[in-house]
Amino acid sequence: MKKTFKSVRHLSIAAIVLSMAAIGGEVFIYASQKENPEEVHQKAIQAGYHVYSPTIPERVEFAGERVPIETYYVRESLDRELIANMYMQSSMLGYIKRANRCFPTIERILKEQGVPDDFKYLCVAESGLANVTSPAKASGYWQFMKATGISYGLEINDEVDMRWDLEASTVAACKYLKAAYRRFGSWTAAAASYNCGEGGLESRMKKQDVASYYDTRLNNETTRYVYRIVAIKTIMQSPQAYGFRVRKCEQYPEIPCTTVELKGQNVDIYQFSKDHGVTYKMLRELNPWLQTDRLTNKGNKTYKVKIPTAEGKVMRCKGNDTVTKL
Repeated sequence: MKKTFKSVRHLSIAAIVLSMAAIGGEVFIYASQKENPEEVHQKAIQAGYHVYSPTIPERVEFAGERVPIETYYVRESLDRELIANMYMQSSMLGYIKRANRCFPTIERILKEQGVPDDFKYLCVAESGLANVTSPAKASGYWQFMKATGISYGLEINDEVDMRWDLEASTVAACKYLKAAYRRFGSWTAAAASYNCGEGGLESRMKKQDVASYYDTRLNNETTRYVYRIVAIKTIMQSPQAYGFRVRKCEQYPEIPCTTVELKGQNVDIYQFSKDHGVTYKMLRELNPWLQTDRLTNKGNKTYKVKIPTAEGKVMRCKGNDTVTKL
């Protein structure tokens, strides 16, 4: 008899709870129906979406030269580029990943040539560390025009384009930058001249009677140019501070290679690839300066060609750590 009473009591309590839940559900539905859909949408945005303004470091330098961020238009120009690059997430992720492969080579050459290390970020600003060609036909990692590239020692023709070789084009860029530094006495001005030309920058500085890039009124592209480089440097040196988290294993690795000589005339690149145990595609990927599948080589030159090692042919992802500085 007691057991039956307890069972009835438990069923009664359960029924009361279910009834209250049902009533509560009706009240909730009624309230939701009464609430303005636009208000509901706005609350959802406020709860789940946030956009932050990037932090500007207390001291900012480029190539050992201080950026005068105490001047309002300097600070606001840098802020503009930090915002643009911080929220251009897909591009910045690509920069960070490719930097792991390209920066060691660029850093080595900059050091050998006596050019400040910060100029690796100019290469990022120019091409995103990729071989691209602009609408104006500037090409390669450092975006040389054909005539300029040739004047700084790069071989450029229908078969070979050394603007697409990271080492050769970095050496050429260093030659330009050192000449510009000798002319202006400032690495910042040398960087600006890379965008608008030495003559163009010098004439504007003289006409405006100023000695600093930061005080010179220039066209919009050059006005933003150095700030963009500095913003890229700021983010890539502390990516996590600006919301970028890239595991070390997700960065593109350097490909272990050996070098072999390519010489002679009318060389079939398909056969050359096969003879060295590598696919034609991989050979062209590692030697993008080769522009054709047959090298007539009228000058009978000898070229150095990268061939991946056994390890380089199959790269595997290992580890799960995050990048902290580039």
